[in-house]
Amino acid sequence: MAQVRMTRAKFDRINACANEQGVIAAAAMDQRGSLQKSIAKARGGEATGADLAAFKHAVTRVLTPHATAILLDPEYGLDAIGQRAPGRGVLLSYEETGYDVNVKGRLPDLLPEWSALRLLEAGADVVKVLLYYDFEDDAHINTVKKAFIERVGAECAALDMPFFLEPLYYADGTSEAELARRKPAGVIGYMEEFSKPRYGVDVLKVEVPVNMKYVEGSRSFAGDTAYTQADAQRLFREAASATQKPFIYLSAGVSNEVFLETLELAGDAGTDFAGVLCGRATWQNGIPVYATQGYDALINWLEGEGVENIEALNKVLAKTAKPWWQAYGGRDNILIA
Repeated sequence: MAQVRMTRAKFDRINACANEQGVIAAAAMDQRGSLQKSIAKARGGEATGADLAAFKHAVTRVLTPHATAILLDPEYGLDAIGQRAPGRGVLLSYEETGYDVNVKGRLPDLLPEWSALRLLEAGADVVKVLLYYDFEDDAHINTVKKAFIERVGAECAALDMPFFLEPLYYADGTSEAELARRKPAGVIGYMEEFSKPRYGVDVLKVEVPVNMKYVEGSRSFAGDTAYTQADAQRLFREAASATQKPFIYLSAGVSNEVFLETLELAGDAGTDFAGVLCGRATWQNGIPVYATQGYDALINWLEGEGVENIEALNKVLAKTAKPWWQAYGGRDNILIA
């Protein structure tokens, strides 16, 4: 493999989000609209911006001693940055939460009061952007999305800021079972596309290419087979081979038990993933605790079950994840410019 050129600043900022082995074991706490709705539902009332800020504050305070970095948003998460454990990296989201359901294509938008420079000034080591993407969608919709990512990539490159892209596959109007069957091609499609140099992506934050509820023989299996165990392992390998970039997995809202089983399957398949950005799998069961009992009760829950969840995750990562620089042929193959 040819040597890969990377600036010192970008190399150091990616490393700030990884451990000494080069594995990214980061906590995700940039949820906004979904978190607000979940707190409100659990409370049987309303949730405010102050609730979001308090929840992020607590998660960052308790969980970052057990993580390599924390992903936050600049709308409600800036105060939480100061609560992270020493030496932990910071990723900040650049996109607006959600999408306009009245416009076809789940088109993305950036936070209007922020730029990559402003995120850097706010303490970010990394810029993260979420993008809904279906490679089979209308050509015009995908052209808009590709140009959008090109702009963000160029903005980050100008600042030597690492760019983590989180593409999410969707197929509107399909059942869960049909989406599970389409998902492998969707994940492979976006991993191939956004690995191209023109986008300036440094690390892909991706979904696993299967839905564990449909993997025959898994502990999560719900009775409808979309893939055998052999199929699932093959699909993990095919998705991994679709990119030459480091990639990490997101938990996508599943339980901690399901996510751990998923990572074990990825490890069994020999997948060279570089870690995780894990959110709801770790802390989602703390939502009703906060909603009904408040901040101090959430702290207590996080110090117990929350820490147990993330430590169980770390044990699996120690056995399965690979250094982020392995995608580039090893640390010695990166030429620091």
